[in-house]
Amino acid sequence: MSAAFLLTTLVVVVTPGTGVVYTLAAGLSHGRRASVVAALGCTLGVVPHLVATVTGLAALLHTSAVAYEAVKYLGVGYLLYMAWATLRDKDALTVAEEAEPRPAARVIASGVLLNLLNPKLTMFFVAFLPQFVPAGEPGSLGTMWRLGAVFMTLTFVVFAGYGMCAAAVRDRVLARPGLMTGMRRVFAACFVGLSARLAVA
Repeated sequence: MSAAFLLTTLVVVVTPGTGVVYTLAAGLSHGRRASVVAALGCTLGVVPHLVATVTGLAALLHTSAVAYEAVKYLGVGYLLYMAWATLRDKDALTVAEEAEPRPAARVIASGVLLNLLNPKLTMFFVAFLPQFVPAGEPGSLGTMWRLGAVFMTLTFVVFAGYGMCAAAVRDRVLARPGLMTGMRRVFAACFVGLSARLAVA
């Protein structure tokens, strides 16, 4: 495995996007466990894109403007929904030890949807993975799966790191009600901005 692949993958994963925003919000809202679960959900959301790439469906999506636009605008709609839900849910960013934690399945499902409805991931795999997989050589399929597994591993580690950092300052930050209102607005604005960026991509 080349250093170029690892470096490029790390840059892509570390760059803030929908998954990072979601994991940070989970860490601030519900602590370390929720941030790790959110990171897992975002990582699992990569699986369909990787499978599509390996099986050749990504090539169809790449050549079909209608298919790409449909997935893209589903993603835009979901990001706008996340923005609305963040502003609406007054308890989304609060500290309440007696409150029941958000179900892990729900956190994972939201994370999966965020990445599942991001066609740029499939585009990334289509353009990125083939550069490191010898075309037509035996074992190329296995190589693509291994590279995809490395990408997912780095995604989980980096996202969980983001979430853990947010969780570490949770009590200090969330104890200030006025700041919490601002935080909800910031996260909502991030989701709106990400949806706009995806819409014009």
